[in-house]
Amino acid sequence: MTSRPPLILASTSRYRRELMQRLGLPFSVERPEVEEQQHAGETPRANCRRLALDKARDVARQHHEAIVIGSDQVLDLDGVALSKPGDFATALDQLQRCQGRTLHCHTALAVLAPGEPERVDVVDTEIIYRDLSVAELTAYLEREQPFDAAGAVKVETAGITLLHAVRSDDPTAIIGLPLIRLTDFLRELGLFRVA
Repeated sequence: MTSRPPLILASTSRYRRELMQRLGLPFSVERPEVEEQQHAGETPRANCRRLALDKARDVARQHHEAIVIGSDQVLDLDGVALSKPGDFATALDQLQRCQGRTLHCHTALAVLAPGEPERVDVVDTEIIYRDLSVAELTAYLEREQPFDAAGAVKVETAGITLLHAVRSDDPTAIIGLPLIRLTDFLRELGLFRVA
């Protein structure tokens, strides 16, 4: 029996790490050195896909024997990518722009394995926002401080209260790592079986 290649998550996001743990597979975590910016003329969906692949490639360059998982996520507001706000003022501005609107959250996944073609996909989630007051948005931001979440929305916490509906083929995609699609890729590589 051949040994299983190491599995590396090319991300230091605690949300992605927690999602990976659901699969019950041993894995390690490495920080990719990738500049997360949108190129001129690049759609948010294309940007997300490219960044997931760039992250996986960066870590794979240092670990030729490993299977590397990269992921990225952007919120698409009329073709403009809303990423992690970083501070209160930017987060409030992002949330105000989203009120009463339908946005698309793109979550890209890239899996690189030695001797295999690159596996890349983007899982889309439709997010419909409630129309809330500035006071409600401010209370949410003060409580949750979601400055490290795309569009300042953490659906795994009180951020879910900002939304009217969420529609996706994979409920984990909106948290940051589409486990259904990842399971497909890992099964193709012979690494995952439902117990």
